[in-house]
Amino acid sequence: MTVRQSDAPPAPEFANLVDLASARVGGKAIAANDDFFAGKAALVKDEPAVWIADKYTTKGKWMDGWESRRRRTPGNDWCIVQLGMRGVVRGVDVDTSFFTGNFPSHCSIEAVDMPSAPRAAVHATNGPPWTTILEKTALRGDGSNFITINDHRPWTHLRLSIYPDGGVARLRVYGEVLVDWDRVAPNGKAVDLASVRNGGLFVTASDNHYGIRGALLMPDRAKHMGDGWQTRRSRDLGHHDWAIVRLGTPGFVSKVEIDTNHFKGNYPDRASLEGVMAVNVAPGNLGGMTWRTIVSETKLFAHRRHVYSGPQIEAAGPFSHVRLNIFPDGGVSRLRVIGRPDRGLND
Repeated sequence: MTVRQSDAPPAPEFANLVDLASARVGGKAIAANDDFFAGKAALVKDEPAVWIADKYTTKGKWMDGWESRRRRTPGNDWCIVQLGMRGVVRGVDVDTSFFTGNFPSHCSIEAVDMPSAPRAAVHATNGPPWTTILEKTALRGDGSNFITINDHRPWTHLRLSIYPDGGVARLRVYGEVLVDWDRVAPNGKAVDLASVRNGGLFVTASDNHYGIRGALLMPDRAKHMGDGWQTRRSRDLGHHDWAIVRLGTPGFVSKVEIDTNHFKGNYPDRASLEGVMAVNVAPGNLGGMTWRTIVSETKLFAHRRHVYSGPQIEAAGPFSHVRLNIFPDGGVSRLRVIGRPDRGLND
């Protein structure tokens, strides 16, 4: 099995945002006019596409992605994706990894914002209810195609149109989650302000050598040791690693959970959590700000949930960002920051 090691230029800044279409957060490929060679569901798989040289099906070569048959009539093929989280799309990656002689020459993307899935009668409709957010654009094969989206209205569903046919490994839809806080946290209800579902964002870290970017904030518990944030082994005395998370909205912290699930011989020895109010501060300037201690440096244990509340919360905020410090290095699978939104900053 081969995993794509891309020779493409570095990913753009928008690729640091959450993938709104990922199956990990509920994204689904709900309809396609043709997925003869490779099923549409793979288009939103969270993991990178792979190549298995000798794997075939009764229809032909197995491909890790969505692939239509060779078109012999006018027109083009399409697949509709329901986003896992309604949000503003900043950019996409139409990833054609391992599709070399069978990738589409071009693509376009249309979008709708509606509470339920589009009716079958409008799946292939040109024009309303669909809005074009990406005009027909050339694609390269066997790699990432990062494309900026300049329409910043919120969407719930996208239609990836490919011309005239072919295969796409993954569709990554990078953007910002729009949260209805009156519904999510009515009457000051405490929620996980760091959760990706509530708009939490993994901003940056001192080291992300082994980790999956953003896994620290996923709503479920880790599936295995690779499903989390893990740094390389440090060799310097006094070293510590850190990760900065932007909360979905500024809020007051009442409980913290640091989960080392699956980290048994490589969990951090200790950890602490700090917070700062820095709503309009650029990520590169966050480190130089004055951070307040939320949870003091504390001993961690292998493969365990560590929960802090009550007097263990030294400063409640409000905070817009938190910084998880680990000593000296290691892996953490999940960080939960439970609190209530600061309505005064968001009304």
